[in-house]
Amino acid sequence: MDHASAHRSESPAGSRIRFARPQDMSRLAELIHEHVAYEKSAPRPAGLAERLGPRLFAEGARLWVLLAETPDGTVAGYAACSEEFGFWDASPYLHMDCLYLAEEARGHGLGAALMGAVADLARERGLGHVEWQTPDWNEGAIRFYDRLDGAGGRAKRRYAWPV
Repeated sequence: MDHASAHRSESPAGSRIRFARPQDMSRLAELIHEHVAYEKSAPRPAGLAERLGPRLFAEGARLWVLLAETPDGTVAGYAACSEEFGFWDASPYLHMDCLYLAEEARGHGLGAALMGAVADLARERGLGHVEWQTPDWNEGAIRFYDRLDGAGGRAKRRYAWPV
């Protein structure tokens, strides 16, 4: 699957899931800032789109952003993924770093469509599974993920260490 391909799984009527394009960067940055605020995290510095775009669209990048578009063409959410390597299994997997839908886009099937696209991406890249995390206070996300067939939570604490 390349960056121009459309997602083939079921999406709510009139909506679609597609890969991000360079012209989507300003809207993607808006959604990321909304997501950061929703998760009560510290604001990110200005210039996010300018820093992210070159990495996302670099030749050979193993970083993908899938966008959820409403029937009117509004980009209403995203899933950001990268290929990672699991030492315990000695195999690569798809890491979904972020999944976010604007508040008005929730409850219409776009989250399930994004997760379907993430699963398709993993399968098409020959990756055996997808991993992600969500804050333990985000009960809505936890209920959503718990409804995914075969998905299961793993208790771990995530650390960040500025160096």
